Parts: sequence; C-alpha cells; structure tokens
Amino acid sequence: MLARADAWRVRTFSALRHPPYRRYWFSQLLSLVGSWMQATAQQYLVLELSGGSSSALGWVTVAQFMPSLLLSLFAGAVIDRLPRRRVLLTTQGVLLLTAVALAVTTHLGVVTLPLVMLIAFVSGCANAFDMPARQSMVVDFVPRSDVSNAVALNSLSFNVSRTLGQALFGVVAALGVSILAGGNADQLSRLALPFYLNVASFFVVIYTLATLPFPPREAAPHGSMLDDVREGLRYVRRTPAVRNVMLLVGLLSLTIINFNVLIPYYARVVFGAREAAFGLLSAAFGAGAMAGALWQASRPNPLRNLRLGAVILIVGAVALAVTPDATLAVPVLAVCGFGMLSLLVSANSSVQLTIPDHLRGRVMSLYSFVLVGMGPPGALISSTLISREGPLGPRYGLIALAALGAAALVLLWTRLPRQLAAPPTVPAPASTD
Repeated sequence: MLARADAWRVRTFSALRHPPYRRYWFSQLLSLVGSWMQATAQQYLVLELSGGSSSALGWVTVAQFMPSLLLSLFAGAVIDRLPRRRVLLTTQGVLLLTAVALAVTTHLGVVTLPLVMLIAFVSGCANAFDMPARQSMVVDFVPRSDVSNAVALNSLSFNVSRTLGQALFGVVAALGVSILAGGNADQLSRLALPFYLNVASFFVVIYTLATLPFPPREAAPHGSMLDDVREGLRYVRRTPAVRNVMLLVGLLSLTIINFNVLIPYYARVVFGAREAAFGLLSAAFGAGAMAGALWQASRPNPLRNLRLGAVILIVGAVALAVTPDATLAVPVLAVCGFGMLSLLVSANSSVQLTIPDHLRGRVMSLYSFVLVGMGPPGALISSTLISREGPLGPRYGLIALAALGAAALVLLWTRLPRQLAAPPTVPAPASTD
C-alpha cells in the first residue's frame, strides 16, 4: 500500500519536479487565493448593492467576461507575436490596479453597482489576454510527457486556491467588521478587507514572472493580424478532435457551467445563507473541483474522463436543484465541482497535446473564447432561468439548464475523440521569448 501511495504521488505531481514550473505553480497558488477571496467578496458585494438580485449578478458577470468574448481571438494572435513575460506582466499590473480600486471604494463606502461593473469590465479585458497566455506557457516549463499533468496541476492550484479563498472569505469578512467597519456588520466597508489582501498577493506573482527563465519559443512567420486569426480558426475547423471538444465546452458554458451565478444566488436567495455559509458552499464546490483535478492528474490518458466528467456535472446540477437546504447542498456542490473539473482538465489537456506550438496562443485563445467568452450569454441565460421572478423559479430553472447541457452532450457523444493525435510539426525560422 505504501508503494502504491508513493507511486500515485510521483505520478500525480510529476510536473513539479521541474524547478521553473514548480516556482510558477506555488506563486500562482498564493496569488489565486487572494483572487478567489476578491471574486467571492465581489459576488456578495453585488448582492448587497442590488438587494439580492440575480439579474444584477448576471450583468456583472457579463461585464467581467464579455471582453473574453470580444477579444479572445485577437488576444491569441498577440500572444503568438509578443514575449509571454511582457504580456503577463502587463495583465497582472492591470489586475492589481482593479483590485486597488475595489478595495479603496468599498472601504470608503462610495462603491456603486455601475462602478463594480466598470471594474469588472477592465479586469475582464486583462483576463482576455492573461488566461490564454497562461495556458499556452505550460509547455514552456515541462516536456510533452508532463503537459497533461501540468495542465491538471494548474487546475488543482486554481481549485485549491478556490477552496481556501472562498472558505477564508467568511473569516476575512468577519474580521473586516471589526477592523474596517467599526463593529457594524451591515456596513459594506467590511468587504474591503478581502480586496486589500488580494492586492498584497499580486506582488508575489509579479516578482515570480519577472524572474522566471522563460525559454525561447520557436515561431512561424506571421502575416497580418487578421491572417493570423484566420489561420487559427482554419486549424480548429479542420481538426475534429479539437473542434468537437471545444463545441462541448462552449455549449456547457452556455448552460450549466455558470456556478459563479448559481452558487451565490442559491446561497443567498434560495437557502438564505449569510457570509460564512456562503463561503462554505463555495468552498465545497472548490474542494470537489480540487478532487477532480487530482483524479485527472493521476490519469495517463486525459481523454478518459471527458464524457464521464460531463455526466457527473449534469447529474450533480439536477441534485442541487432538488436539495432542500444549505447543509445538504455542501456534498452536492462538491460533486458538481468534481464533475466540472474532470471535464475541463480532460478537455484542456487533449487540446494542448494536439495543437502545434506555433498556433498555441491562437488555439488556446479560442478555447478561452468558448469557455470564458460564453460566460456573458451563459450568465444571462442562467440568471433568467433561475430567477425567483421568472416562469420556472430557481429549482425548475436549474433543471432546465441541466437538460440543455445533457442535450449538448448527447449530440456530441460519438464525435468526441477517444485517442490523442500527435500535433503536426511545422519548421519555424525564428524564436521569441
């Protein structure tokens, strides 16, 4: 048993044996804890400012993710042209400034819903470049044999930080009552403390990015920006293994992968939870997602759980719809998180291991487009269907979302790849950092 456990540990965390990737991974883990505290505080802030409106929560989500819908394809062409370090330092600087703006305006009590939407839009513009740049840089620090594991560990850090950050939100918000709100639990200034802590976390990742040894990357000759975008689109259209995986991710993002709307609305409106319970529900989802990422990291074939993860996600969403209270929702949300990450890690790894390197930025930007860019219309669909003022209500509305996701999975079931194809190699005369 000890030998098996040790073999599992080595296999599951194999990418961390590479020092540059290990430095990057731990810096991201710390920074993302702060980011998730901020994201959870922002969701709660929106509900406070709007009186518990799912529509307001949906529109802020639209403002945050609309830039990915508008800029992702262009961002990919930029990432394939410019040094990744320069792109990432720029995006992190912008995200740092947005965190400062949220912290100060919330602390002073001058924050408004339109201001939160504006800040969300600016941070969304930065993330439209940041997310595909991060996904495309995995291959910079690990060999091909460890790419699937590195993708899974990236998702693990994302969800370990989600679990810690969202669980810490309840504690930090309570501390904010005494530190920033003078003991008044109804003052919005109590929610500024998570924003301030996120500001501090940015300095760690900025220092790490500035000092990491980015290897040179071979690059194919470039035409115009528009030609580069078209080349990436042509590749995806002509590669069924990539195209069908992206279609599945995009359709599920439109329907059931909208837990940034579902969790806060169910917690506050359906279950009537306060900050601590809200943080616990969010953390349960993150813990399940962390387990899904760990499970996927130990699997040699990233495609193995693509269909299974989608099934678990859809069944978990239906179970959440019929869950009577917040206590029983904790394990149900853990199942939802497990299914979602099993699906997304499998999808991301299979795309990363199929595409040629000179198209990586553009293809991964298109992946971000279908995953994150579908967030705005998906948030509007979700917030409309689950609204207590809507025709279906929160519970039947969530069942309807799950049914739409199930229909998409059935349509694509036989078209999804079962084996990985080696990426084509294209000679490239130049290299960039």
